[in-house]
Amino acid sequence: MTKEILKQKPGDSPSTPPGPARQAKMPIVSSSHLASGRSAELSEFEFGLIIASNAFNRWAVRCISAVGMKDMTITDVLVLHHINHRAREKKLADIAFILNIEDTHVVNYSLKKLQALGLVKTEKRGKEVLYSTNEAGQDVCKRYFEIREQVLVSGLSGDGTESFELSELARFLRILSGLYEQAARSATSL
Repeated sequence: MTKEILKQKPGDSPSTPPGPARQAKMPIVSSSHLASGRSAELSEFEFGLIIASNAFNRWAVRCISAVGMKDMTITDVLVLHHINHRAREKKLADIAFILNIEDTHVVNYSLKKLQALGLVKTEKRGKEVLYSTNEAGQDVCKRYFEIREQVLVSGLSGDGTESFELSELARFLRILSGLYEQAARSATSL
């Protein structure tokens, strides 16, 4: 029995005979009850999205930790980078909107934390509070970039095709996020 399992290809189940007798590729999913009918490919994609999302979150937190910022969450990292984006001041509502975070309290908590860490400054204009990175925040973002280039970007193949492929994948993810948003609105109305 053990030898048969070792001969199997990835995706084979223990009950599927190894080799040519195998008829169809089994999708790799986290919830087989969601992988029936036309949704098998979507379930496989969603599982990939889940593990990629968790890996990205872990990477970003470990990278910012390598910069010296030990107690930051993924939301803190994303908020910091967005505030630093194009060196423009940002409003709380705009930060939450761009990062697609529904609960502005989550973003507000990160903003207070980033202020306490001395990475963000505020300016009040009328009723609005605008956030921007100070010199320390800009330095953290710069060091994050350097570590990212060294240990993550250097792992790309470097033949020039990954730019196009990553760009197309990013476009697909943006389209898919719109479909999920519409489906979420539809599910809320049921």
